[in-house]
Amino acid sequence: MPQAPPINAIQVEALSRRFGEFTAVDSISFDVRQGEIFGFLGPNGAGKTTTINMLCTLLRPTAGRARVNGFDVASEPAKVRQSIGLIFQDPSLDEQLTGLENLRFHAMLYDVAGKDFVTRAQEMLAMVDLADKAKALVRTYSGGMKRRLEIARGLLHHPKVLFLDEPTLGLDPQTRRHIWEYLHQLRREKGVTMFMTSHYMDEAENCDRIAIIDHGRLVAADTPEKLKGLVGGDVVTVRTSDNRLAAEMLRRAHGVEARSGPEETLIVEAEAGETFIPRMMASLTAGDGRVEVASVSLRRPTLEDVFIKLTGRAIREEEADSKDRMRMRGRMWRRRR
Repeated sequence: MPQAPPINAIQVEALSRRFGEFTAVDSISFDVRQGEIFGFLGPNGAGKTTTINMLCTLLRPTAGRARVNGFDVASEPAKVRQSIGLIFQDPSLDEQLTGLENLRFHAMLYDVAGKDFVTRAQEMLAMVDLADKAKALVRTYSGGMKRRLEIARGLLHHPKVLFLDEPTLGLDPQTRRHIWEYLHQLRREKGVTMFMTSHYMDEAENCDRIAIIDHGRLVAADTPEKLKGLVGGDVVTVRTSDNRLAAEMLRRAHGVEARSGPEETLIVEAEAGETFIPRMMASLTAGDGRVEVASVSLRRPTLEDVFIKLTGRAIREEEADSKDRMRMRGRMWRRRR
């Protein structure tokens, strides 16, 4: 007997949002399966934040529709908000309260009964290793501890979908790993669906699937491995004294199209990088029209390569106005509550 298709926690159909004459999100469609970790990536200004705001009911769609946990974001916003957790990038804890008091305030907003709060708070604090710090003021917490408390708070009302915007931004690598250990544990034990953004490409490897948005349109959506398959073969990165001339020389000599990479480099995709590099060096450094080669590296494709190939820029470029975006979103959320 064939298995029933998976039920989608999020279903987006031809979703659009316009601001006057400007189209921020242009008829995008995708789904997120229950229990999935779904990454949503896009350069600054690509429409990512606008999409998330619509899914969290902070912004009404201009056209199309979206359902979260089976509820329509336009016609059933209160039900959507009751069924999701939202962890902002910018800190949103009250540092003058204890960890437990922050959780209690959140429970009041979501109408969590007193007897349920005690059990849930103990459970969540234990999950994120903060049970012994529950009565300490949040201002005494480290950055990683605050992030873990925000995760516990976002889960207190038992949401089915957890939205995480840059969940580990600004944390050291060890703390980032620990946060992801908690998130994976959460998925295993609670079956929570996670919809996340991140500019750390290594973190995106934690996702079951990734969608990339650019200029308001969805340009790719698939598993990390299949997305990396969009980059042909090995990745050769070269830095020269004249990248424009070097790109033209490679086009003429080898029929390859080099593209601009981060930090003034050229990126070339080659089926057999180890044999291509000697031929490339000979072409670039021979004759009167040669260029100087400062460095060459060879590696397998990464999600960063996919991102640059599809959007023409590195995802790190989107960091610039992230704090202003999150402050605005926090104010909007509080007004809607």
